[in-house]
Formats: sequence, C-alpha cells, structure tokens
Amino acid sequence: MKKSRQTSVRISIARQRLSVERGRATQRSFPISTSKYGLGSAEGSLKTPIGRFRIAEKIGAGNPTDTAYKSRQPVRASTRTLQEDDLVMSRILWLDGLEPANANTFERYIYIHGTNHEEQIGEPASHGCIRMRNADVAELFDLVEVDTPVVIVAPRRSPRADREARKAFAKKR
Repeated sequence: MKKSRQTSVRISIARQRLSVERGRATQRSFPISTSKYGLGSAEGSLKTPIGRFRIAEKIGAGNPTDTAYKSRQPVRASTRTLQEDDLVMSRILWLDGLEPANANTFERYIYIHGTNHEEQIGEPASHGCIRMRNADVAELFDLVEVDTPVVIVAPRRSPRADREARKAFAKKR
C-alpha cells in the first residue's frame, strides 16, 4: 500500500481492532490489545486514552521483529524475560494527544507497539498502550508516517445500558 496524506489509523476499543484507512476505505485491519484497566487519560492510571492523536515518533526501523526495547532503546532479552515480563517489542509508534482530555498522552508514553504476549492479542490486556503482534506492528510501521492521524474510539453504550445507568444513579439519590 502506498503512503498518503489521506492515510489514517482508527482503533476500535469494542472490536479490539486497528484499521488503516485511506479516505473512508479500510486498507488493512489488525487485532490489538488495549488496557485491561479500561479507558482514561489520568497519569499513572494504566488506562488507554480515547480521542484524536497523531503519530509523534516512529522507533525501530530496520530492527528485527523480535527486538525488545527499554526506554525506546533496543535491548537483549533473555528467554526468561521474554516469557515473564511485559515487553515493548518490534516497533514503537509513539502517540501524541490532540485534545485537552488526552494532551498528556505523549508524556504518559502511550505507544502502539509489539508484545511478547501475542497470545493476549484480541482482548484487553495492556497497561495503557495499544499492543499488536510483532509482525503486524512492523507492517503498520511501514504504512504510516509521523503525523499520521489516529483516532481511538470508545465503545458505544446501548440504549439499554443507558437506562440501567440512569436507574442505578436514581437509586443512589
């Protein structure tokens, strides 16, 4: 796929999917893992932020997909570390928030990155970042540029869930 200024990334929390779009057409879609702690932007919350972002930095070009990173620098990871720790792997796409509610995203070190826990892709399991399979994030890395727009979309609540929330709130009053 050719890079374009029209290229954007859309992340669906509900579907645990990341889509690369060109205009309104989906060019590629990947399974992901967002935070197991839910959604939010508070410092130290370990939650995935929502809203509009941009790719601020791309890290890892040309490195093998099994490269592990610490403080965005490649490191050697032992077999034990690869099995036990929660590692940033393969490539890093560092996000920058574009809205007041997520303006701290860059300072929170929220990335789209590979993982040593690929078996958890498809379910919320991260500590705030967007995890991808290592080969998938390497492919994504080549499809996007710095400043590519990214939107992270929260799940929509159903009318039934809204009614139940209103009832629960009314009971507390």
